[in-house]
Amino acid sequence: MTLLIIFFLVSILFSFLCSIWEAVLLSVTPSYVEIELQKDTKVGHKLKEFKEEIDKPLSAILTLNTIAHTVGAIGVGAQAGKVFGKANLMMGSIELPFNWEAVVAVLMTLAILILSEIIPKTLGANYWKSLTPFTIKSIAFISLLLTPFIWVSQLITKALKNEEGKSVLSRTDFATMTDIGEKQGVFREGESKIIRNLLSFDKIKTQDITTPRTVMAAAQATTTLKEYYNENKSIRFSRIPIYKDSIDNVEGYFLKDEFLAALLENKGDEPIASLKRDIVMVKDSLPVPDLFNKLMEEREQIALVMDQYGGVEGVVSMEDVIETLLGLEIVDEMDNQNDMQALARENWKKRAKALGLEVKNNS
Repeated sequence: MTLLIIFFLVSILFSFLCSIWEAVLLSVTPSYVEIELQKDTKVGHKLKEFKEEIDKPLSAILTLNTIAHTVGAIGVGAQAGKVFGKANLMMGSIELPFNWEAVVAVLMTLAILILSEIIPKTLGANYWKSLTPFTIKSIAFISLLLTPFIWVSQLITKALKNEEGKSVLSRTDFATMTDIGEKQGVFREGESKIIRNLLSFDKIKTQDITTPRTVMAAAQATTTLKEYYNENKSIRFSRIPIYKDSIDNVEGYFLKDEFLAALLENKGDEPIASLKRDIVMVKDSLPVPDLFNKLMEEREQIALVMDQYGGVEGVVSMEDVIETLLGLEIVDEMDNQNDMQALARENWKKRAKALGLEVKNNS
């Protein structure tokens, strides 16, 4: 009886540990690994190693678990046969054969299911952070002991791999996690919208957020400062393109602040071209993330958008990029004084929704 109990307890104990290790290892998040790496801990470096070659620790765990189950089942079954032997069960006057080994096998199966699968895996999944250091040290130890078995297992798993190096997380996964985070209160509504918009950023092209040439404010290069001011006393835009002869021949842009300063300095008879700055030119097919990087590299806030034939399609600003990311149009005190801006905001909202962006409603 003593050996039967020993075989049973040892088998369940090792299987219990294997289930906890597996649950903890698979529950560790990439962010936790990165945090531990930044702390420069041994656990962090070992976790990174295990995560990069996940088949190695899993092979060690599964090998030990299989040995525990097999040896335990054989040992318990053999001892049960010796202890209980074969007996007959009397039901009234009828004598029926009764096999204690079968009963022990059923009880062993139930014990393995409950004590070495359900309970430890639940504990491992719920308390993985506190169990991680113990798990990492334990797996490192058994990996060393079971090196030959792991080597054979790795040969098999490498032969079956067909997507090596591919991330297990997709943009859809991150979007789903964002939804869950919002429901659980981890993210505010506005924060979750920004994350979802950011995940769709790479699908949006510059042409999708361009202000078209038909409504683009621009100035003729030969127009004097005074003439332009008389025609445009309420200048809403801080940067205005300058063209020569035709809108398809944009040469640069000028800053509203420099324009007003020049007027105050009595330079009203000078041409707009005297304030000209070089303007960045981009293709309408340029992805918005690349547009953002381009504007950052050039330290510019505006760019001229060209179509596939080299014609001017319109202009785009850093403000347009930020609005696309936030899902909220940036307005200033001048916008509320212009009825046309209200219509522009509505058009922007329609355009954003058509792109699949989430838009915050302003009251």
